[in-house]
Amino acid sequence: MTDASAALEPGRQIQTLDELTYDQAGEVLALIEDAARTDGTTAVSEQGRLQLRGGRREGVRHFLLTEGGRLAGYAQLEDTDPVEAPAAELVVHPALRGRGHGRALGAALLAASGKRIRVWAHGGKSAARHLAQVLGLTLFRELRQLRRPLGAAPLPQPVLPEGVTVRTFVPGEDDAAWLAANAAAFAHHPEQGSLTQRDLDDRKAQPWFDPKGFFLAERGGEIVGFHWTKVHAAEQLGEVYVVGVLPSAQGGGLGKALTAIGLHHLEAEGLPTAMLYVDADNPAALAVYEGLGFTTHEVDLMYRTET
Repeated sequence: MTDASAALEPGRQIQTLDELTYDQAGEVLALIEDAARTDGTTAVSEQGRLQLRGGRREGVRHFLLTEGGRLAGYAQLEDTDPVEAPAAELVVHPALRGRGHGRALGAALLAASGKRIRVWAHGGKSAARHLAQVLGLTLFRELRQLRRPLGAAPLPQPVLPEGVTVRTFVPGEDDAAWLAANAAAFAHHPEQGSLTQRDLDDRKAQPWFDPKGFFLAERGGEIVGFHWTKVHAAEQLGEVYVVGVLPSAQGGGLGKALTAIGLHHLEAEGLPTAMLYVDADNPAALAVYEGLGFTTHEVDLMYRTET
């Protein structure tokens, strides 16, 4: 634990922790789920939820806001990027909104980060946009969620570049090689490119993990690209979780072929819809996905302090 703040007003406290107990993590996850049912989208990303358990993680801090002893809000601050400002997410229980809890959490995040911060507003809700304005943050990133129906319009057949073969991921055997390939493919994208063995293990331990939907493209026995799919069983959604192509293999249509391979797999699993996330300022990727029949479903917005 780093500190426990004094009450911000009668009945409200914010506690800042380096790690959560099992019970605390369970309370936070329940709060996140309650908010998601109301909002139609989750306020804390998959990475943020994975970081709730498993002990202390370097650079990650948790903020628990209680009102009268009840958990009313949660925020997470991740300071692991060597260049960018710390990234944050926050959520307030739907039944306890309109009481200044979001602003209090935002102020705590600003203080903890030295007023240098990036904050996600998943789903781009008006309340989140208003809070960002109140905190003096400006919009600088737009992440789009695209969706495409499966089973209706035919999917394109994958055409692999010469000399490239595709197989599925073997847990334990392919971990190190995939992590190296992922780092090379996403050297420009610190959130994805910095995944560690612990991050991979976290995901392999999730109920949704299925190596049959994790495709590796190889040339000469070396990984040159990959498409990791994910199934959201409750929502009946298949996700283009991550598609990566190493710089040495770009420009030959491998990314499009891998995307098609994953979509065919999701369709064969009987899923009615596929989804993916892409940055709005990546016109090349947007063009590929729109060409495959994807359209924008919703947007996540990231705000930051002026630099």
